[in-house]
Amino acid sequence: MNRVMDLFEEIAKLRKLRERCALATVIGRRGSTPAKLTARMLVREEGTILGTVGGGCLEADTIRAAREVLDTGRPRILEFRLVGEAAERTGVACGGIVTIMVESLAEPWVILVGAGHVGQAVAPLAKSVGFRLTIVDDRPDFASAERFPSADELIVADLNELGAKVHVSAETHIRIMTRGHAEDLTVLRWALTTRARSIGVLGSRSKRIQFLQTLRAEGVPDAVAEAVQMPIGKDIGAESVPEIAVAIVAELIERRRRAGAAHAP
Repeated sequence: MNRVMDLFEEIAKLRKLRERCALATVIGRRGSTPAKLTARMLVREEGTILGTVGGGCLEADTIRAAREVLDTGRPRILEFRLVGEAAERTGVACGGIVTIMVESLAEPWVILVGAGHVGQAVAPLAKSVGFRLTIVDDRPDFASAERFPSADELIVADLNELGAKVHVSAETHIRIMTRGHAEDLTVLRWALTTRARSIGVLGSRSKRIQFLQTLRAEGVPDAVAEAVQMPIGKDIGAESVPEIAVAIVAELIERRRRAGAAHAP
């Protein structure tokens, strides 16, 4: 029981830190196997583990699968036949069959930098479709619980010091919508130093051209600069703030779905 509690306590810790991890669970076994039914192994993003599903190459293959699951967001079912050549390869010659489910425990997270009227419209909508949510602004009266009751995290920080204040994981989508072009560019420079899954800036196509020219002049590689989404949101002809919010969240949903579909069997 203590081992199980340790594992779930570690999951809670990693969720709080927004670190990616995957859970491997033995969901089936036949014959003589080293794995017990419902045995669990937590695989952290860097490949370190807590718990076990049987050891040997069986476990090594599960770790590799877990890292793939973290990249794709899609669960996998693994079956190991511990007989004959397969047993020799896994190093576990018990004469049984083990089935393991590997699932990602990473949560899609959205960081909205800019707590103005657009951010206020986006926040509850993004939360309602399953995104975790951080609101960032340098104005405490804007980034407040009263204005953003659905936020999981509120951060008030100087826009030049976000690196020390805002945690960004590989499951994070950063959306920039501050009060002005200069502030947006400041935040974008920071965002490009993170490992965010995607980065987007509220603005027009002419603003995109201007920002790309500036970033290239500063030495940002073309491939990195061009990956920035600007304008953000699906092209649905949105004009009002609620419509813009729908377009932004629709694009986030599409990214989430597409990441899994690209690796569908």
